[in-house]
Amino acid sequence: MFANSSSELIQEEPEAISYLKQAIFGGKHWYIALFEAIRLWNIPEETHDGRTYHYLIDGEASDWLLIAERLCEAVAHLIPETEKTNLLFHGEPPLNLPPEKFKELIGQTKHYQHLNYFYGITTEETLILAVGEEIRKETRAAGRIRDTDVVINEAYRRIYGATKAILLRNFRNEKGYPQLKSTNLTELKEFTYWLFKYRLTHCDKAKIASDTKKALIWLNSQGFTRRLIKRDSNQEFIEIIQ
Repeated sequence: MFANSSSELIQEEPEAISYLKQAIFGGKHWYIALFEAIRLWNIPEETHDGRTYHYLIDGEASDWLLIAERLCEAVAHLIPETEKTNLLFHGEPPLNLPPEKFKELIGQTKHYQHLNYFYGITTEETLILAVGEEIRKETRAAGRIRDTDVVINEAYRRIYGATKAILLRNFRNEKGYPQLKSTNLTELKEFTYWLFKYRLTHCDKAKIASDTKKALIWLNSQGFTRRLIKRDSNQEFIEIIQ
């Protein structure tokens, strides 16, 4: 028999995954080894097992839990299933680490990217939800009911001074993206991060501080449990732009 002339390329295992396996085999707690592996992760995006992962938004913001999900998948047979599920889906870690230890383990660069993601995406999303809730309470107190789209647009106007549709169009023009009627999860995160920077540029300092404080208070009131979003190709487009 003759070997197939068009041999498949064997993809080398990422360094972070190799390190994580070795560290766990060496007796290190998997949660500590996980953060050290996140520090080594240098892939901004990839397609793995049919799913596309975008780890770095706008070259600046990184969701460490998404990297953790990818790493945990690679060593699923080496870590307790319950502990993995509690971390990725309920935000409950197996060990309580102080913030300074977390920063030390993931390194300065990843920590900077983590803060960008937290304030630029997580907190910004929360601000929109918090202002939307304020508007709903106002309308209920006045005996009126507003459509969800109306509430969302009013929230955007109060925070950014323009409707969501106008801001999204400006964002896409700036990025050179097509003006589609739908948006996927990655673009939505990019848009949210763009809104964060837009707010810092166009709003006065007092409003920036007040809005950020409002978002953090609302976030804390919700317990801030982070559930990773699972989706397949049939769920790629998640929002229709009105």
